[in-house]
Amino acid sequence: MGANSSNISDLSENEYLKRLSGTESISENDPFWNQLLSFSFTTPTNSAELKLLEEATVSVCKSLVENNPRTGNLGALIKVFLSRTKELKISAECQNHLFIWQAHNALFLISCLLKVFISQMPEEEMQLHFTYEEKSPVTYQADSEDLIEELLCCLIKLIIDIPLLDITYGISLEAVSTLVVFLSCQLFHKEILRQSISHKYLMHGQCLPYTSRLVKTLLYNFIRQEKRPPPGTHIFEQQSDGGGLLYGLASGVATGLWTVFTLGGVGSKPAPHQEQSSPLASQSLLLLLVLANLTDAPDTPNPYRQAIMSFKNTQDSTAFPSSNPHAFQINFNSLYTALCEQQKSDQATLLLYMLLHQNSNVRTYMLARTDMENLVVPILEILYHVEERNSHHVYMALIILLILTEDDGFNRSIHEVILKNITWYSERVLTEISLGSLLILVVIRTIQYNMTRTRDKYLHTNCLAALANMSAQFRSLHQYAAQRIISLFSLLSKKHNKVLEQATQSLRGSLSSDDVPLPDYAQDLNVIEEVIRMMLEIINSCLTNSLHHNPNLVYALLYKRDLFEQFRTHPSFQDIMQNIDLVITFFSSRLQQAGAELSVERVLEIIKQGAVALPKDRLRKFPELKFKYVEEEQPEEFFIPYVWSLVYNSAVALYWNPQDIQLFTMDSG
Repeated sequence: MGANSSNISDLSENEYLKRLSGTESISENDPFWNQLLSFSFTTPTNSAELKLLEEATVSVCKSLVENNPRTGNLGALIKVFLSRTKELKISAECQNHLFIWQAHNALFLISCLLKVFISQMPEEEMQLHFTYEEKSPVTYQADSEDLIEELLCCLIKLIIDIPLLDITYGISLEAVSTLVVFLSCQLFHKEILRQSISHKYLMHGQCLPYTSRLVKTLLYNFIRQEKRPPPGTHIFEQQSDGGGLLYGLASGVATGLWTVFTLGGVGSKPAPHQEQSSPLASQSLLLLLVLANLTDAPDTPNPYRQAIMSFKNTQDSTAFPSSNPHAFQINFNSLYTALCEQQKSDQATLLLYMLLHQNSNVRTYMLARTDMENLVVPILEILYHVEERNSHHVYMALIILLILTEDDGFNRSIHEVILKNITWYSERVLTEISLGSLLILVVIRTIQYNMTRTRDKYLHTNCLAALANMSAQFRSLHQYAAQRIISLFSLLSKKHNKVLEQATQSLRGSLSSDDVPLPDYAQDLNVIEEVIRMMLEIINSCLTNSLHHNPNLVYALLYKRDLFEQFRTHPSFQDIMQNIDLVITFFSSRLQQAGAELSVERVLEIIKQGAVALPKDRLRKFPELKFKYVEEEQPEEFFIPYVWSLVYNSAVALYWNPQDIQLFTMDSG
C-alpha cells in the first residue's frame, strides 16, 4: 500500500500489521516497533467508528490469536509500551510530541487487540497469551514477570501521574478506556463474575496502593469535563503543503509505508455535539462506576467502593479513620456543581445515587446546601420526561428523591425555594411555584404515568414513599399541586370501583360455569386499596401536622368532598378517614354559615380563619409517616448489568459485537 492510501479497508493488507500478527517473532529491540507505532490518525470517538476499524482488522486479529503462542508478539508489544511509559511524565513536561505520540499508538493497539482476546477466549487462556515467549510451539515462561499486573499498574500510574495537557489528552483517554476493556470480561458471562483475574490484580498487589489516587483522579476528570483538544494539537497532522517538520519526521520513521488516514478527526471539523463533549470525563465516570461495582473479594471488600464511601471535603480537617487506608479529600463544591450540570446522563445520576446512599460526608454536605434546586430540578426533569428515559434511569432519579426526603430539613427547605417559569413543565404554565410543590407535581405525574403504562409496583411504592416522607412538612402548597393530589385520589377511586365491579361480575359468571378460570381480581383490589390507603395517610399527615399552612389543599378537599364518601365506612379506611371527615365537616359548616355565592378568595379566607379556630386536639394523631430506602439484598444483580449496559451503549465506549454479549439482553440498557 502506498503513502497516499486512506482507505480503512486497506488495513487488512498493511505490511506492519501482517508482520505483527504473522509467524515471525519480533524482538523488543527491533526497529520494526518504531515503524509500527508511527501511524497518524485520531483515536475513534464513538462505537460506529470503532466498528469500521474492527471489521477492517478481523483477519489480522485472527492471525495474531493463532500465531501468538509461537511468536509472543503480544507480550513484546506490551513490553515496548511499558518501556516507553517510564519517561512519559518527563516527555509531557518537555512537550516531547513524538515520544507521547508513539506511546499512545502502542496503547491503542494493545487496547484493540486486548478486546479481541477477551471476547474470544476464557480469561485463563488469555492470561497465557501474555506469558508466551519466542520458543517452541505452545510453550510459555511460567516464572516470567506478570505482564497483566504490570500493564494494569502502569495504566493506573499513567492516569494519576501524567499531567492533562493537549498532547497527553489522547493517551490519558486511552489508558482509561484500556482499563475498561480489561474489566470487560464481565460482558461475556451470563453470571456475575466474583473472582476474575482483573479482580485479583486490582484488589491486591501492586495496584492496591493507588486505589484512592485513581478514584480521586477519575472524579476530578468528571468534575473538570475537559473537552477533547482541537485536531492537530495532540498528534501529527498532515499539512496541505506537504507537511511540516513534525509530520516529516513521523513519515520518515514510518518510511512512507503506513497509511495516513482519518477517523472522524485529523484536519476535519468535528460535529457540534462532539465539540461540547468530554470523552475523558465520560470514560472516567464509566470506569469509576465499573470499579465501584466490582464484587468484593473473598478476603477483602472492594477497595474502590470503600474509597467512594469515605472520601471527605477538602475543607474537612478531621482525621481519617485508621481503619480505611483508601480515604482521600476532594473539593465538594466542584463535585456538587458537576453533578448538577451532568444529570442528563445515566452515569451521572448513578454516581449521585452512589454518593448519597454510600458516602455520609457527601450526603450531609448536599443536604446543607442552600441551592438544592440546582440538583433537584434536573432530577425532576428526568422523571418528567419518563417516556424518553430508560427504566433504570427513572428508578435512580426516584431513589435519589426518596433518600433526600428522608431528611426533615430538606422537606422544610424545598417549600421555601421559589422557582419562576418552569418551561419544561408543559401541562400548565407555572410562572411561580415552590420547589416542594413542583416536586409533588412531578412525582404525582410519574404515578399516573405508571398507572396507565408500565404498572410497576416498585415505582408506585417509591413515589408514594417520597410523598409520605414530605407530607408532614407540606407548606403553602401551590393550588395546582393541591388539585393534583386530590385528582390522583380520584383516579385511584375510579380504578377501585372498576376492579370491584369486574370482580363482582366475574363472581356471578363463575356460578354458571365451573370450567373457566377466574382472573385474580382479589389481588388487584388489594394492591389498589394499599395505594388508596397510602394516599389517605399522606392527606391525613398534612392535615394533622400543617393544616393552617395549606388552605389550597383544604379547598381542593372540599371541592371534591363527594370522592371520600364511599370510604367513610370501608373497613380498610375507617380509622384514617376520621380526621379527613372531621376536616370536611368542620369547614363545610363554616362555609354554609358564610352564605352562598362565595368567591374563591372568600372561601380561602374562611378556610384560613377556620384553620386557626379548629382545636388541634380534635384531630387524632397517627404514627409519623417515614420511609427509608433500603438497598436490595444482592444489589450487584441489578447494578453490575446496569453499569455494563451503560458502557455498552456509551457513545465514546469501545464497539462491542452484540452477538458476543452474554450479561444482559440488548433492551436492558
